[in-house]
Amino acid sequence: MIRKTLMAAGAVALLSTTTVWTPARAEENNKDTYKLMELFADVFEKVRSDYVEPVNDEDLIEAALNGMLSSLDPHSSYLNPKNSRDMDINTKGEFGGLGIEVTMENGWIKVVSPIDDTPAARAGIQPGDFITHLDGEPVQGLTLSDAVDRMRGPPNTEIRLTIRRAGAEPFDVKLTRAIIKIQTVRSHAEGGIGYIRITQFAQTTDADLRRNVDKLKKELGSKLTGYVVDLRNNPGGLLDQAIAVSDDFLDKGEIVSTRSRRPEDTQRFFAHPGDIANGLPMVVLINDGSASASEIVAGALQDHHRAILMGTRSFGKGSVQTLIPLPGHGSLRLTTARYYTPSGRSIQAVGIQPDIKVLQSRVEAIAIPESERRSEASLPNALPNPDGKAAPKPKGDQGASIGPGAGATIGAAAASNGKPLTGIAALAAIKMGDPTQDYQLARALDLLRGLSLYRTAERESN
Repeated sequence: MIRKTLMAAGAVALLSTTTVWTPARAEENNKDTYKLMELFADVFEKVRSDYVEPVNDEDLIEAALNGMLSSLDPHSSYLNPKNSRDMDINTKGEFGGLGIEVTMENGWIKVVSPIDDTPAARAGIQPGDFITHLDGEPVQGLTLSDAVDRMRGPPNTEIRLTIRRAGAEPFDVKLTRAIIKIQTVRSHAEGGIGYIRITQFAQTTDADLRRNVDKLKKELGSKLTGYVVDLRNNPGGLLDQAIAVSDDFLDKGEIVSTRSRRPEDTQRFFAHPGDIANGLPMVVLINDGSASASEIVAGALQDHHRAILMGTRSFGKGSVQTLIPLPGHGSLRLTTARYYTPSGRSIQAVGIQPDIKVLQSRVEAIAIPESERRSEASLPNALPNPDGKAAPKPKGDQGASIGPGAGATIGAAAASNGKPLTGIAALAAIKMGDPTQDYQLARALDLLRGLSLYRTAERESN
């Protein structure tokens, strides 16, 4: 099927070559282009000479470039020298800011995801929020680069964001900028399970991942039964790091392919022998803040049946951007390819569906008085335990965990007084990475424990 598709594409390209790009047609197209360039020059000169306020030539050209590029897709843009340096910082250093990954949608600034342990994350900013005002000034009319530049700044300075969230009235959040250090991998043990959170894909991510896995192996030893890899709210990052992380857990097979405008530029990336998890079961957590590079990892592990994906549908960014230096003038971030998972799926605009859908919720304990607790021992004339064991005596009220099957509302957070929390408080109430509060993580741990018991029983039966 793939071969036929490629042959058909080649035939179309050949037909276009013979029917369109004749010398006469090429000369005619060049003339049209020159006319359009003259139109641009005329408009540029009119603005310079007649606009109500004096304008800066460099600002006009930069705005024109960004207008041209943003009309192509949300991720292509021109980066002036300052923004180009900021891009370098994002992937390998630290900066003063809020810790929030954003994109542009219909003229508004849309949150892709907050970064863990940053002012934005602590304030409860969540994926899908729209930022409509910065310090009371509307963001409409600003480029994405301008908006990001305004949100960044010296540490300990404040900024007020106006947030619009689905199902809620707009509200303001005051944040204090801080030094945002890029620490992309964190881990800890949950019983015999290694929990690994990857917050983005920067230059050190693969090395950090290997170091964290080694730490878990030393800490747990033979008790290690599996891993949870948390990619929730991971906005992506470097393609080569996504490939390296996928390779860490795969022994063989394709990881991802990138296909650009020219078929001959197609690239395929393959795994090398060696699985740092030693074949132990894995669950990968994703949500609508998992984008780009994190979707490459999730898609590769899902297609190779190396991990079970749990959570909610991912963001759906299936394109690759290339940074092209413009000496003396910053750089051009241009969408140059689409990427495809090993099975040939494009996740562009549709995302990756988890194998097991679990909406986020807060799990709480319900105190049940002993007088209302039901058990066999409370029934009239119940038979005694044949081993002589007495029924457990009450030790005060005990809690019974509740979940979706026992009356909890999945996707909402509940306060301790029984009243539901809404808006920013609902997100802040859930501490991701803590299974006592993080319902999705708790379900992933339950699944891995079940798999571990099954594997142990299977080995013993053999």
